[in-house]
Amino acid sequence: MYATLFCFCREFAMTKPYACWSCAQPLDSGAFVRGAYCDGCGRDLRCCMACHFYAPGAYNDCHEPQAERVVDKEKSNFCDFFKARGSKHASMGHAPREDALKAADALFKK
Repeated sequence: MYATLFCFCREFAMTKPYACWSCAQPLDSGAFVRGAYCDGCGRDLRCCMACHFYAPGAYNDCHEPQAERVVDKEKSNFCDFFKARGSKHASMGHAPREDALKAADALFKK
């Protein structure tokens, strides 16, 4: 019984609950400090795109009403309300530039 419990706890502890907002590479919770970037794609990690409160279309694209306006959502910022989004939501924040390039390639494909 203890061996099974140990294996389950060890396996649970080894899973990483966070992921990069751009490339979905697994990350530790300590990775979201100002100036940190993803080893996989080089994007800033502590930015609006990786935040739990990020909501495109909402006022200032944020569900936190007290947060100050951030113009560049993909760059690191000093928001006091930042809360890292879990890995199940990581794919929500695809980079608009990459999405536009994929759409253009699909449109003009020979």
